[in-house]
Amino acid sequence: MSRICHIELDDANLPPPTPEIEQERKVAMYDLIEQNSFALPARDGREVPPGPYRVILAIREKRLVFDIRTEDDRPAAEFHLSLSPFRQVVKDYWAICESYFDAVRNMPPSQIETIDMARRGIHNEGARVLEERLEGKAQVDADTARRLFTLICVLHFGG
Repeated sequence: MSRICHIELDDANLPPPTPEIEQERKVAMYDLIEQNSFALPARDGREVPPGPYRVILAIREKRLVFDIRTEDDRPAAEFHLSLSPFRQVVKDYWAICESYFDAVRNMPPSQIETIDMARRGIHNEGARVLEERLEGKAQVDADTARRLFTLICVLHFGG
């Protein structure tokens, strides 16, 4: 049961998202719950509570917080990641997303496709950074990293 069964964003202190950002969030959360791979490795000789896991993502004191709980809401792990390695890729991702959202409204399909390819490339880079930052803390597959990166972007947008 190495998976996420529930995902929550602690965005209480963030400005309300734009409709486009809210749509990105909903799609990422739905896709993540539908299919993901998430496991906690053994650390410091401690037993790892079995999944599935409930994950709460938050930004606190300029750090990305993963609050991991068991399905019955018992604490399983918590780790804090520096946002610094994500700053540029998040900034690039939102810049290309703005171009994409504008293109969908105003450009022909061939130009939309070009922008979307660039967006996917930046998204993959963000997922790669996340996988590196999670090393030794959590094991995720590429698709799970991509969806979590989208949610980090949503949180970071207001952070």
